[in-house]
Amino acid sequence: MEDVIRTVKVKLDVPNERCDDLHQTKNQFLHCANTTAEWAWRHPDDYCVTSKQKAEKALYEQLRNETELTANLVQKGIRRAIEATKSGVARLKKGDNTSQPHFDAWSVVYDKRSATFHRDHVSLSTVNGRVKCDYVIPDSSEGTPIGEYLLNEDYEFRMSTLQYDRATESFYLHARMRRTTDEQELSMTHSDAKHRTVLGVDLNVDGSLAVTSTGAFIGNADEMNHRRREFEKTRGSMQQTGTRSAHLSIQSMKNRGHRWMQDELHRASNQILEEARDHDCTHISFENLTDIRKRMAGTKRFHAWAFRRLYQYTEYKAEMFGIGVEQISPAYTSQRCSKCGFTHEDNRRSKHQFVCQKCEYELNAEYNASKNIARKLLKRLHSGQKSSSGGAPCQCALPSGTLNLNGDFCASVDSTAEGESTDKPTTSVVGN
Repeated sequence: MEDVIRTVKVKLDVPNERCDDLHQTKNQFLHCANTTAEWAWRHPDDYCVTSKQKAEKALYEQLRNETELTANLVQKGIRRAIEATKSGVARLKKGDNTSQPHFDAWSVVYDKRSATFHRDHVSLSTVNGRVKCDYVIPDSSEGTPIGEYLLNEDYEFRMSTLQYDRATESFYLHARMRRTTDEQELSMTHSDAKHRTVLGVDLNVDGSLAVTSTGAFIGNADEMNHRRREFEKTRGSMQQTGTRSAHLSIQSMKNRGHRWMQDELHRASNQILEEARDHDCTHISFENLTDIRKRMAGTKRFHAWAFRRLYQYTEYKAEMFGIGVEQISPAYTSQRCSKCGFTHEDNRRSKHQFVCQKCEYELNAEYNASKNIARKLLKRLHSGQKSSSGGAPCQCALPSGTLNLNGDFCASVDSTAEGESTDKPTTSVVGN
């Protein structure tokens, strides 16, 4: 048996007179987390405490007396801080710079002891007793995460997170849902598929945000960078003013910019999914985003956030269509020739130009990388098959056909040779 976990974001209809109870609950929950973080973080003078049991033994009674929270919420606050401390210690061991965890984001963690979950509402523990909040369900939820998971009796509620959107003054429950899936069902869904076709996706800090192995150039990273720079410039100017009005204006601009970025990332994820569905792909392959700021020159915190969010959006949307989204090691994907396999750093002539030093294959560098990203997942899927004969065919989705691991190209019915339309993309194709 294997667990399938999904997270659904649903808006809550909170009675006006109870909103303050939730805000006070959040304040006290964060007090528990920050008090614990301060107690546990002892670097560089001593070893940090990463034991939940030790933290609860030392702080539980104190925090129960200092707050009006239930025992479960106090424990959740303590454990959140310890998990963050563990992550910080792991970064220190890798030689990364980090500091004591601090929590200020609006967030409270609930499980079945501090909340009662229903299909149409939730009852939440607060500093002033329980509050019942109805879910705001859209008229048509079919095909959405709410319909697929929240309202699906096959899924049960697990530990969930309450968050608050200041821009709209709305509360949202990020409900974590679990379904136990029979191994035979998983086998029928994945291992016994007739074909496995992978769409590779390369992410970029400039030019097109994403480039697929089918030759689609998606999004505009330059526009996102421009908007980000303009916001930083305006914020710096307003901060010098120092007035409350300037502070409120900065926050309003930040919220608008954040919503615009999210909309752009949603559009990009929809286009990636559309490419995958148009080419009958069973999988979408991204580079592993762990430590991407170290690996990718010029990648700032903003880019790392955008790449992670794009991956997450694509992942949960693809699940509804039975398409798997996985990550592969990024090693040499930008230096390897996707045609002959020759790998050398000189193959990458510039940011956007790739010319193989061996076979002289020339194409857009991001498009070349996307094909290598697809191929890496192909090899993993192929090696994971139990059949000695190779089982289901594994192939990479290209603009006018497919390519298998043996290098055999299969053109689609209405096309000639792969690569004529995208190996040297024109300005109109790239979208610049």
